[in-house]
Amino acid sequence: MIYVAEKTTSVLPGVLVSPGRAPEISEADDAYGWLVGSWELDVIHYGGRNVSNQLLKGEAHFSWVLEGRAIQDVWIMPRRFERRLYPDRSMNMYGSTLRAWDAALKGWRITWANPAGAHYESQIGRWQGGDVVQTGTRPDGTATRWSFREITADSFHWFGEARPATGANGWTLEGEFRAHRTAGR
Repeated sequence: MIYVAEKTTSVLPGVLVSPGRAPEISEADDAYGWLVGSWELDVIHYGGRNVSNQLLKGEAHFSWVLEGRAIQDVWIMPRRFERRLYPDRSMNMYGSTLRAWDAALKGWRITWANPAGAHYESQIGRWQGGDVVQTGTRPDGTATRWSFREITADSFHWFGEARPATGANGWTLEGEFRAHRTAGR
């Protein structure tokens, strides 16, 4: 049996989305508010391989949520209007990140879920100099580091890296995006 929901107007956007940062988060600790808005993504590396010659594009959308105590986003690749062109699950991203401020930790607890590509991560994020860096460990012991670098008001360079627990030296690039703002601020 397939359940089909009745068409109703959802109250979720109204109770989820917030107009701005909560007062208990200082400007210095606000590592993600600058992302609020919409972005076009140029995909350079994905799934550990260089895909820059494919001219693959994505999109990302960010908003304050949960009374301004968190930032939520949706990352989509390929873009919504191109999704029928890429049936390859390994190149499919339609996921969401929740970045919630934890005052006791003085950092952001991050949960990423991409059910379209079966990819899930948990990390902690903070400012490191002029970059925002998120680190975590996968269940198999692989360390992860995701970072926003070269941040300007209208662009950033995102890197997703991993280092296996097997004692390997250095980080392996798994994903890389160049982002350009398309709306909001």
